[in-house]
Amino acid sequence: MKRHEFFMRKVLELAEKGKGTTSPNPMVGALVVKNGKIIVSAYHRRPGGLHAEAIALKRAGQKAKGATLYVNLEPCAHLGRTPPCSKAIIKSGIKEVYCSMIDPNPLNNGKGKKELEKNGVNVRVGILAEEAAKLNEVFIKYVTKKMPFVTIKVAESLDGKIATRTMDSKWISSEASRDYSHSLRSEMDAVLVGVNTIMRDNPILTSRRNKSPIKIVLDSNLRVSENANIFSKKSPALNIVAILKKSLKAPHILKKVERFNKRGILIVACPGKNNRIDLEWLLKELAELEISRLLVEGGGDTIAGFLEQGFVDRVLFFIAPKIIGGRNAVTSVEGRGVGKVSYAIKLKNVKVEMIGGEDILISGKPNNLTNQQC
Repeated sequence: MKRHEFFMRKVLELAEKGKGTTSPNPMVGALVVKNGKIIVSAYHRRPGGLHAEAIALKRAGQKAKGATLYVNLEPCAHLGRTPPCSKAIIKSGIKEVYCSMIDPNPLNNGKGKKELEKNGVNVRVGILAEEAAKLNEVFIKYVTKKMPFVTIKVAESLDGKIATRTMDSKWISSEASRDYSHSLRSEMDAVLVGVNTIMRDNPILTSRRNKSPIKIVLDSNLRVSENANIFSKKSPALNIVAILKKSLKAPHILKKVERFNKRGILIVACPGKNNRIDLEWLLKELAELEISRLLVEGGGDTIAGFLEQGFVDRVLFFIAPKIIGGRNAVTSVEGRGVGKVSYAIKLKNVKVEMIGGEDILISGKPNNLTNQQC
């Protein structure tokens, strides 16, 4: 078993190289092993590109005959953007396959294993399954819930403020924290903020890295300025503005929508829920656009909405050693809030670390229990 775990850890390391580039596909690595030695290694790089197994088998050629294939996810048996990997494995002469977990995608979900076994390939499942599931937690949610994996990111002072009473917010967090945030954005498919954040801070929402995410503004009544920085040429990624469908009844909003459409800005008209945008509907719509990783950066009301409705999968709180104070200063999580401490949203898998020797980063997963009693 230790030998199999050794090779599977190598596979997981390979798979992680695809972080930020494979979405909405999973991160997958593959090894071809023969006589206890690694012949070939590969990983999936981008959607539409060959899967890790197909790359590895292509590189191995005739050497794959009689060898063992290690892969962290069950090989696919369906035709998608690329041919089924199961057929390539059968054709290659691979004698056995070790995979960490069955593919949660309903299109596959055990079919690859069955086809391989039907054609004489021995398949063993479960090596480092927990680690494999954690690596592809985004993909698992995306294919099973048809919704993006939502991460909340906050940069706040020690007393929970994200802006002063005069709305000044530059800069609460350190340069190291901001650099971390830019790296985080580059791993995301989209970043979302509320319209108040745009009106207050006028951010550009790009990444200092090579990849900049799609930008989404939550704006019920289309109040965002047409000259906002996120719509400038300095921020070329796609812009999406989510509005309430009923707001289109106003002639001035309808005309503004037409102007945005001419500029290539996508307006998504959403149904309402309690006079606000229905977040569940929006998230499912974003999944249809192949957005599997969503970063929500603010403001306080927007973050509260996602948390209160149980749509947050991970939180990242950057806490700067600064005290701002002021009852009129902006807090990181606003909304109605809970009525009792016992109703507070609790975190699990909590991790605390220092960023750049100055700020503290607290991360964790909310229990995602919506607050019925506030």
